[in-house]
Formats: sequence, C-alpha cells, structure tokens
Amino acid sequence: MSALIAILMTAVLTVPAGAGHRTGPALTGAQPCPEITTFTCSYLTVPLDRSGRRPGTLRLRVAVAGNADAPRGVLMVLSGGPGQPGPALVPRIAQRLSYLLDDYRMVMIDQRGTGAGAIDCPRLQAEVGSSDVTPPSPAAVRECADLLGRDRHHYTTADTVADLEDLRRALGVARWTLDGVSYGSFVAAQYGLTHPDRVRRMVLDSVVPQNDPDALYLDSLHRAGSVLRSACREQRCGYDPAAELAGVVRRYDNGVGVFDLLVIASIVDPKLTGTGFYPVLDLLHRAAQGDPGPLNAAIEGLRQGFTPPAEFSAGLHLATLCADLRSAPWGDSSTPLHERDEAVTRALDKISPAEAWPFEPRTAVEQGIVQGCRHWPVSRPNPRPPYDRLTMPVLLINGDRDLSTPVEWAREQAARTPHGRLVVIKGMGHSIQGRNAEGDRAVQQFLGSGC
Repeated sequence: MSALIAILMTAVLTVPAGAGHRTGPALTGAQPCPEITTFTCSYLTVPLDRSGRRPGTLRLRVAVAGNADAPRGVLMVLSGGPGQPGPALVPRIAQRLSYLLDDYRMVMIDQRGTGAGAIDCPRLQAEVGSSDVTPPSPAAVRECADLLGRDRHHYTTADTVADLEDLRRALGVARWTLDGVSYGSFVAAQYGLTHPDRVRRMVLDSVVPQNDPDALYLDSLHRAGSVLRSACREQRCGYDPAAELAGVVRRYDNGVGVFDLLVIASIVDPKLTGTGFYPVLDLLHRAAQGDPGPLNAAIEGLRQGFTPPAEFSAGLHLATLCADLRSAPWGDSSTPLHERDEAVTRALDKISPAEAWPFEPRTAVEQGIVQGCRHWPVSRPNPRPPYDRLTMPVLLINGDRDLSTPVEWAREQAARTPHGRLVVIKGMGHSIQGRNAEGDRAVQQFLGSGC
C-alpha cells in the first residue's frame, strides 16, 4: 500500500465526517488490520486514571470495518472475559455476524488491559489461563496485584465504558448499536445505563446481569444436574448422571475440577456428545463405577495448556472482576482482606445442600471467582452507573445449557429491562451468535427492524 493511501486512511479515521475543527478523542496510526484487511486498525489513547490524579495513558487497539456508509450505522461488538481481545477476534466474529455486515459497520476494541496492551501476570496466567473456575494460588494473586500496584484501581468496567464513549466520539457517530457476548453483555449494559441516549439497540448474548454475577456460581452449580440429565435423555445413557456426579465429587474430592470441565463443555459441546471435547457423560460414569482416572486426567488436561495474555489476560480478568463484584461474600473490593475469610465461612454456612446439588456447597467457595477475589487487595469498586434500567430496545439470548452464564442470569436481567425480549435457545450453551440458526434469526430480525 502506498504512503499516500495510508495517510488518507489515517485522516478518514482520525477526523470524523463533520468534525471540522473539533478537538477530542481521535484514532491514530491507521493501517489495514493484519488479521483481516477489509478492516482498518488504529489506536485510541485514553487516560489511565480518568480522575486525573494519576498520570499515564493507555493505547487501545481498534478495528473498524471499511463500509463507512453502512445504512444502519455502527455495530460495536464487545468481547468477553473480562480478558479477551477485540481486533484479534474480528475474523471469527465477522464470519459469525456476516448476515449483519452489509447493514452495519462493525467495530471492535481491545478493552483496557487486553489484547495488544494485555496485562501480563506470568504466575497467575500459568495457573488459571482463561478459566473462571480454576482457583489461583494466593501467591499468584498477590504477585499480580504487586505488578499492577496502584494501577489496579483503573481497570473497572466503568473505565471501559468511558473508553467506549471516547471511541464513539472519535468515530463521529451520534448513536450506535451494541452487541455484547458474555462479559461483553455486562459492558454493553453498563454503557447503556450510563449513556442511554447514545444507544439505538442492544443485543446481550450469554447474559451477565447488570448488577453483577453471583460470585458463588450457585445457579450454574445447580443447573449442571439438568444439563447432564438432558444430555443423557438424548443419548439414552440409561442412568442418572446428576446422581453419579453427586457421588463422584463427594467420593473423590474433585468438585471444582469437575465443575470446570462442565463449564467448558457447555461452551464447546453443550449436548455433551463427546465430539470435539472430552466425553463427559462417560467419564463421570466410569468414575461412579470406581475408575476416576480418566475423569481426573481430563481435568488435569484442561490445566496443562497455556493461554497467552494477548489471547486472554488472567491479570485483567481478576482486576476487573474483583472490582465489579458488589455482592461477594465480603461485600465489594473495598473490604479489608482480614475480614474476607470469615465472610466466606459465613457464606458457606448459609448454602443449603439443595442449592448447590449435585455439587457440594463447598464447591461454591472453592472455585476461582471466590478464591481469586478473596486474596485480591483492597481496590476501587466499580462505580455504579447513573441509571438503573435499560430504556432502549434490548434482545437477550441465552442457551439453556450454559453453565458459564446460566439462563437464570438472563431471566434476571430480562425482568428488569422494560423493552427487553428474552430468547432462550434449547440445547445451546454459551455464546449463541453464529453458532445457532434460531439465535441468528432472532438477532437478524431484531437488528433489521425499527432501527
């Protein structure tokens, strides 16, 4: 590409149409994205500390589709985690949302601390990778917090919402449509609760409720039984896999590992067919019959692979998640560390066996969200947005076999969304768009009408 073309592309992205002499956020350094050349990648520079008390800036990588004249405007797609990148996922997401891209100009961003600017906490990254459920060691959590120092206060979702507003201004668009998947649905909702007049419509896929997720993961633990039984009926397995799971985790003390296996299965193989993933039903059955070796080997296998921070930042994940949680057993992230252990014990005492079944109640406090955040040092809690209801049209879609963001969370969010419509996809797990025809039809109908 010639230097002249590169300069012109930079100008188009840096000075939005109609901006003229206006100053404000700008996209700089535009070049074709190496991942997909029909998108232009550039950088948005934002302050580390939006209060201005702490110096420093962050450069967030942004990918923008080339169809600037898209008839329905900008579609801001928000990735999950927290910890996933944006532009690096554009080829995959553009393929999944291809039915929208004639009408919308797709945009993705590396949310602060991810992707090209990923937080790298080596020990934590090696221990947990991209898992919510695998518990990190206290030493790995402390090491990561020490690496970040006081910067850890500036990776809340509210900071990302402010970054998105800078991006909207840099693009020169008055309103846009948001599409968030998993944690991205939480970011989308927080943006909509902060800047409702800037959002046309919103798709929330695999929903994290706007208040915060349940740190104890009780809805997911309990739903595992129905997911197993549904899969067993389809495969005519001839036994009760939920009851077998209950026996296995109590006999072999591997509840967190089994839960991690099931959460990942609900993402990649929600019907538990064993195609492309471990044969979960068979592994549990063999363990119930006295042979836990293959099941424990599968659990260990999940923990052996290494996920680079640019693909999923475990450090950012913990910094953001711990700040976002307002209803952890100890309250929020401002609670002193010395008060948290007792709070976890009290929370465990309140969990009835029925709430966690087929798992044990202790699995709820031994999994990674609680074990990571109980050791994360005191930090600034995620500020609440100014509004408490999403007022724009919202489509919520969720799989009934999702154990990462269980359907109960989607129902909770739908109940507090006046113009929301919930579509539950039977037999599906986590992340619907581009993977299920019924879900895609719902999205296409929603985003193709009334905009």
